[in-house]
Parts: sequence; C-alpha cells; structure tokens
Amino acid sequence: MRSRAALEGDFVVFLIGMRITRPWKVHRWLPVYRAMGRMLTELSARPELGLLRWERGLLRGPMVVQYWRSRADLERFARGDLHVPAWREFNRRVRGSGDVGVWHETYEVRAGAYESAYVNMPVFGLAAAGQSG
Repeated sequence: MRSRAALEGDFVVFLIGMRITRPWKVHRWLPVYRAMGRMLTELSARPELGLLRWERGLLRGPMVVQYWRSRADLERFARGDLHVPAWREFNRRVRGSGDVGVWHETYEVRAGAYESAYVNMPVFGLAAAGQSG
C-alpha cells in the first residue's frame, strides 16, 4: 500500500520538543511534559484554533510534530490562554536551572511545495493532516 499527503493551500509545520538534562529531577521535567499533553488535548478538541494534526516522537528527547493551517493560527495560539500560562510556569520553575531544555522550529510550506510518501504505513503525519477538517 502506498499513499501521499494532499493538503490544500499553504500550511505550517511546527516542531517542538524538550531535552531532559537531569532525568532524576522528575519534579522538574514531568510538569513540562504534561503541559504539552494538556495543550494538545485542548487543541485537538478545538479545531477552530487551526491545529490540523500532531504526532509525538523522540529526537534528543520527547517532541511533537504539529501541522497548522497557518502561521497566524500558530502565533495566535502562542499568545493565547492555553500556551502563555504554561510558558510562564516553565520560566518560573525551571528556565534558569538547566534541568530541562525546550526548543521549537517553524516551517511555512507553500501549496504544492512538499513531497511525502508512505509505503506499508497507516495514514499518519502530513497525510493525516490533509484528511482532517
């Protein structure tokens, strides 16, 4: 079985992750990990916010690949009441400690300027993002 992604229009790919530098300090990194889960749950329940799909993975630590309708939707979320409290809590609890690192990358993808192929795979990632909404 072979499939490809097909999204209409431009979209945004957002990668976000964390690096657990001191794994024995569970009280430091677990709240950061849980905060991402809570945000994903809320975003999934509210498609009008613009998140098309997300997938979890590992890349130097836990990470999430997110597909958004637009950069404006992503930025509105970043300034909104789901994200801001979590970011403030991260800064309050662990920013200066070095116990947990966070990172993100944002890519704006123009319509038709991407390629994907899935062989012997269930529909996921970009292909699944194109089927939502």
